[in-house]
Amino acid sequence: MAERFSIAQVTPHPWESRHEVNTFVDRVSAELLGRGHRVLILAPSESHDLVRRSRQALRRARDRPGSLLEGAGLSRTDGGVPVFAVGEVLPFPAAVTRRGSALPIDVARTIEELLGTLVPDFVHVHEPFAPSTASAALRHSRSLNVGTFHAPAERLVTTQVARRVVELFFGRLDARTASFAATRDLMARYFPGEYRVVSPGADGQAAPRPGAGADDRPVRLAFIEEEERAALRLFLRGLRHLDLALPWEVTVLSARGASSSIPLRAEVRERVHFEIPGPRRETDLLAQADVLVCASDGTMPVPGLILRALAAGAIPLASHLPVYAEALAEGQAGLLFEVRETDTLTGQLTRLVADAQLRARLRSGAAPLLPGLAWSRVAGELEEVYASVASRRRPARVDAALARRLRARSLIDVDLHMHTDHSHDCATPVDVLLATAREQGLGAIAVTDHNVISGAFEARAKADGLKVIVAEEIKTAGQGEVIGLFLERHIDRGMTLGETVAEIRRQGGLVYVPHPFDRLHAVPDYEHLLEILGEIDALEVFNPRVAIGSFNDEAARFAAKYRIPAGAGSDAHVPQGLGSVRVRMRDFDSPEEFLASLPEAEIVTRPTSLLYVQALKFLQTRATPSAARSRRQRRARRAIRRP
Repeated sequence: MAERFSIAQVTPHPWESRHEVNTFVDRVSAELLGRGHRVLILAPSESHDLVRRSRQALRRARDRPGSLLEGAGLSRTDGGVPVFAVGEVLPFPAAVTRRGSALPIDVARTIEELLGTLVPDFVHVHEPFAPSTASAALRHSRSLNVGTFHAPAERLVTTQVARRVVELFFGRLDARTASFAATRDLMARYFPGEYRVVSPGADGQAAPRPGAGADDRPVRLAFIEEEERAALRLFLRGLRHLDLALPWEVTVLSARGASSSIPLRAEVRERVHFEIPGPRRETDLLAQADVLVCASDGTMPVPGLILRALAAGAIPLASHLPVYAEALAEGQAGLLFEVRETDTLTGQLTRLVADAQLRARLRSGAAPLLPGLAWSRVAGELEEVYASVASRRRPARVDAALARRLRARSLIDVDLHMHTDHSHDCATPVDVLLATAREQGLGAIAVTDHNVISGAFEARAKADGLKVIVAEEIKTAGQGEVIGLFLERHIDRGMTLGETVAEIRRQGGLVYVPHPFDRLHAVPDYEHLLEILGEIDALEVFNPRVAIGSFNDEAARFAAKYRIPAGAGSDAHVPQGLGSVRVRMRDFDSPEEFLASLPEAEIVTRPTSLLYVQALKFLQTRATPSAARSRRQRRARRAIRRP
């Protein structure tokens, strides 16, 4: 039986809007709920009452977080999925709020509290561009994160100013999907990464359309404005030259009604009917229309509308945008015209109105595409994405006999990251390090000099009762640093991350990743960490030398969601920093016992001044005579060559 997950689906658009991202979230969530998953939709809302009831439900859920997934006190979709309103949108015009430009009030604080109370298996964010509900959810998530990008062309332009910040947030995504291949290619150009295409579904049931004259009715053309004034103007210009001798009529759904600055001859205007959109008017219109025109210039494409037209049996005539061409199987299921080309639009309309056989051929071309529009297919593909990401998590295996043996051991404090004067950037002699460790009450230390192991050998030889883990912090070839614990041989710098990990493994050592998300250190990026996820034995989730606390928080989130044992160390380059953070754990005599004890360990910190210890490091390393530094380096090189 497939694994069942708890999933928060997050949309940036007010839930009351008819935005196609909301349609995607609504329909997929209902399918996933029907498959046994627990699903909660997070969205801003235009309803003050819905926001108030959601916050009341959050307060009640502090002692029982699962009640939110059960929908206690929340509204539900037609498919039975509970909806949590994270904030109330400002009263901007409807055309703005439907596009998600209006920001919910106080949404970030509510999402932080919600995702601190409820930690689902997945937080699935849609269009997580900042600022939005989806970006706030990605920022505060402690779950596995999936991001879906639908048709983000207009947001990509506005995010380039803050591109570096956006890249950091996107780095928290454990999987990325795109609704179309064109969207995937666009996103990959601006934000490189692997995007799986999961195309949306569409509701509707195609009904047979008689040819012109078969039932004494004209060919019915439809246009749905979707907040694009320029597209409507282009469409009306195209109608001005459409042959009046042909049988055609037009219905335009527009929130602005018949207001238009495009003059139409009286005989043309008689054939154009404007209607105000209603709850089901779009569905009814597509079921009756022969042709749907989508004339976007690319600023705000609505490819989902084309799919809904196909499902309803209407023939799309669309501007030649990559995402529209893809939805129409490159013209197999509809016609295209060049963007903003009025004459080409009129010519294609003329062909469709005049040629019943062309319409029949295009409907036949659409028939093979219809089974793929089922929402069950979309939910199934997303289940595969979730399962693939979840499979990276560390299985919760416990050796019961080993656990019982360790519970009888005393607790000791361990510092897993420190340096001696064998490192190029440290002036602390081994004797001083050992004496300070004893003064600090440490029971074990890991000596992790940069790219040398001689300091750890010397410390172990002089330990005199203090447990010393021989280790090395190894610089890889452009993929950050990794620490090997319980080593017996030096490992050369400059190999790939994978090669370095393999060498640690060959020695029977443990792979420990230090300061994994500190952009001020040499760190492996998110994708490289995912590549070695199964090889990571422990992750450093607290390092007092990390200048920005959110980097430590991000490491803690990563370790928690992938079930990687959490470690910590002072990263001390001066004696005064030693033991500023320590891992309180059961005593151990082997790598296996260490690894078994670590998941139950407690990380203990004490206040320290980063500026103070950094200044001491600067003074001690700069004040050391160059001759003394050369002697240390020669000693380190000799130790590297030892058998």
